[in-house]
Amino acid sequence: MLVELEPVPGSALPVADLGAHLRLGTGFASDGLQDGLLASHLRAALAVIEGRIGKALISRRFRWEVPYWREAGGAQALPLAPVSLVVEVALVDGWGGRVVLSDTLWRLRRDSQRPRLEPVSLSFPPVPEGGLAQVVFDAGFGVWAAVPADLRQAVFLLAAEFYEHRHDGGAAVAALPKTVAGLIEGWRTVRLLGGGAA
Repeated sequence: MLVELEPVPGSALPVADLGAHLRLGTGFASDGLQDGLLASHLRAALAVIEGRIGKALISRRFRWEVPYWREAGGAQALPLAPVSLVVEVALVDGWGGRVVLSDTLWRLRRDSQRPRLEPVSLSFPPVPEGGLAQVVFDAGFGVWAAVPADLRQAVFLLAAEFYEHRHDGGAAVAALPKTVAGLIEGWRTVRLLGGGAA
């Protein structure tokens, strides 16, 4: 299970840039009235694109929980990229007791497609019976300006589709537009064996 611990703050969303992309008028008394709507379309577009490519665009913190080590105690492929920092690795028993593993027991292997958490020795300590392992980490390219240009453009195009079809219940954008699909295709991660090894 992947949990977003820190949602993207509204101030980090390129609402004004999306307004310019949509060629919304400026200099009027009504400026800013649609900011909330634009922000919601940006969040929806970010969620769709991040889900398709397995990457966080704007940096934020996540917690990943697994009931057992996916690769028999060895290196664990993390569910998102790029990962800039692993904050904490902990084991939780069936009664909720937590043991935080020393950062001398693991290291982050950075990778643009499949970052991995690796044990320094042969394997991680076993996950307690009925418990789980928790990994807290920061993932994303950084602020909006640090997101690659093709991914920024894909977000704008998809958010614009959502905006243009906001009154028809989304039926017109049931499938990912071909232009958006083309922009993100090179960023998609091929996952093998149910997301374990890649």
